Amino acid sequence: MKKASSIFRRIVALGTTCVLAGVSIFSTGCDSRKELVVYNWGEYIAEDTIAKFEKAYPKYKLVYRTFENNETMYPNLNNSYDVIIPSEYMVARLIREDRIQELDWAKLPNVTKYMNPLFRNVTYSQDKEISDIMLEYAIPYLYCTVGLVYDANRVELPEGTTDPKEVWGVLFDEQYKNQIGMYDSMRESIGVALNYCGYSINSLNANELNEAKQLLLDQKSKIAPSRGVDNLKDKMASGELAASIAWSGDHVVILDRIDELGKSDDIDMRFVLPSNSNWSIDMMCVPTNAKNVEGAHDFINFMYDPEIALANCEYVGYSTPNTEAYKMLDPEIANNKSYYPDEAVFASLEVYYSSSEYEEKYAEIWNTIGASS
Repeated sequence: MKKASSIFRRIVALGTTCVLAGVSIFSTGCDSRKELVVYNWGEYIAEDTIAKFEKAYPKYKLVYRTFENNETMYPNLNNSYDVIIPSEYMVARLIREDRIQELDWAKLPNVTKYMNPLFRNVTYSQDKEISDIMLEYAIPYLYCTVGLVYDANRVELPEGTTDPKEVWGVLFDEQYKNQIGMYDSMRESIGVALNYCGYSINSLNANELNEAKQLLLDQKSKIAPSRGVDNLKDKMASGELAASIAWSGDHVVILDRIDELGKSDDIDMRFVLPSNSNWSIDMMCVPTNAKNVEGAHDFINFMYDPEIALANCEYVGYSTPNTEAYKMLDPEIANNKSYYPDEAVFASLEVYYSSSEYEEKYAEIWNTIGASS
């Protein structure tokens, strides 16, 4: 009882102090900062970025939440977030459904100054009206390409190949049973299957989609891939897996983890980008139900400070759309066309498209695969 009484006295004393400060102990304590809620992918921000933001903007308390993929994020948007960071195809859907609001570019001077002009000319959606207004609603945060990471000591690929059949064939080869990784992500998994079969990753053709579905069903039953997102990086770095689908940024992270584990002499981890694959742009948006719109703009602008953009790019391993941060990158990274494609490589890649028809058809395939034994 003495301990309880002591705690009670401290609470009462704290409450008195807070009342004098005009703040209720029963709501936010003595912390009068306004909450800013950010919803982002896991492992997708430098470790000290939040602390630096709160130091730069002491009026905000940043609450950070994470999701694993676009499809798990979407049903949670009835909750109140101030900034969300989905991929471009999901952004197109959210614009179409009036789930995100227009941004005030006057409050984003860093974005105006440092965003690579390339992103003003991207075809973000097959719907030209949506594509043309994308940057009115969303700001590129980081981007990547989708390819294969593999241990060259265990997997042999023809030198210099970008043939989707050869590259993705590793993921469907029974000799690698229990040794390959697949993202637990609808568009990436179906996109790989379509690309392997020689079709557009945005196909709506029934026969092509059925072929891709059967390929993934056979893979699940015959090869038993490990599924996930962030966990696959650790499995590749430890040597548990021989190959996996990967965003280009994951390759950088895996290489760092291999070094940390002292396995550099045992694992020769490489990344290959097949032609006609995907490049993906994760974008910062403000939901229509956001409670702190001013703070959201401050956060987006802060993330375009070149030093902050560089730190996030280097920590996450993904490619930065910030022109000044790009200039400060290690030349070995900046000159790698798998991470920073030139115009010729970009011309061979697709972004994912979004529409009610895509969502319906692809979700049906994904649910069938998920339900299979």
